Amino acid sequence: MWCVHSDRKSLLVLLLNTLVLSACGGGGGGGGGNSIGGGNSQSAWLIPQDEVVDGGPGIDGIPALENPSYESAVTNTTLAPDDLVIALRSDGQTKVFPHDIMDWHEIVNDGPSDDPFIMSYCPLTGSAMAWKGRASDADATFGVSGLLYNSNLVLYDRATRSFWSQMLQLSVNGSRIRERPETVQVIETTFATLTDMYPDALVMTRDTGHSRNYDQYPYGDYLTSTRLLFDVSRADSRLHPKERAIGICENDACKVYQLEGFGTSTQAINEQFNDQSIVVIGNSALNVAAIYNRQLSDGTILTFDPLQDELPNIMSDTEGNVWDIFGTAVSGPRSGEQLDTTQSYTAMWFAWVALFDPVDVHFN
Repeated sequence: MWCVHSDRKSLLVLLLNTLVLSACGGGGGGGGGNSIGGGNSQSAWLIPQDEVVDGGPGIDGIPALENPSYESAVTNTTLAPDDLVIALRSDGQTKVFPHDIMDWHEIVNDGPSDDPFIMSYCPLTGSAMAWKGRASDADATFGVSGLLYNSNLVLYDRATRSFWSQMLQLSVNGSRIRERPETVQVIETTFATLTDMYPDALVMTRDTGHSRNYDQYPYGDYLTSTRLLFDVSRADSRLHPKERAIGICENDACKVYQLEGFGTSTQAINEQFNDQSIVVIGNSALNVAAIYNRQLSDGTILTFDPLQDELPNIMSDTEGNVWDIFGTAVSGPRSGEQLDTTQSYTAMWFAWVALFDPVDVHFN
């Protein structure tokens, strides 16, 4: 196991005191052990059990949000232009989840009853993603288990009490072991870029029903320092540990593209990753990137060119189609078609190399 600073323990104590105290006032029901029904330390694990650690707050000590309230992006007064947010499309709307709220809650359960989704964000690894819930379950929601694997969030589903590794996107313990969730495309960017693209978006409000100081980042200088709060399995010095990179994984191999590497003009990278034909689209100045499968259901493999200053439209192809940042064709012969998502998301560099091996870096 690898750790970068000997003063990790004192920092961890301070952090956990903050989180546990705030959880006590939030109705999270946390504390105690982490054996929760079907998913527990006594049953089989797909990952090394000795590398699954107790993060401190306990089960639901960090309370997930359920069907939160939203407001129009144009009327929001709590977010600064450079604040990071996560967006997805649900029920015909663009919904936005600010980092400053997700830092404190990590999971949001939302969506219509026949099409629920689970948005998760791990502040320790900087990874955000959304999964489709099982509408057939009496309870399709997920909660924060209080466990971590390589510093990354472990979720549990409330229907079966199985444990799920967020970045592996895999159930690693319990009755749903080996199951992979169906992913929902998310876009992570700044609030300024998001409102430029989707001024009619709905932004999750701070009216969460929990007492938290959302103006305060709970992890101190964590985003910029090299220190980690928990040990991880592997380290790699090619990049700063906390550098944000979008990556794609398949069969444990990954390739990442640093957010800072795309440049101030939008860049489209058409390439092959293992057996997938992919397009990586990104712009460093806009702090936005996405990765899609460029092979369509009819077998056609498209080649993309970037579009400049046309947000939310961000690329075109050799057939004359124009595509937006969510991978939807908005004009051209394939108007209305959707590019397939990939096993991709943005995370901190140290987390990519801790969880996957090997990891290739595109911008060197």
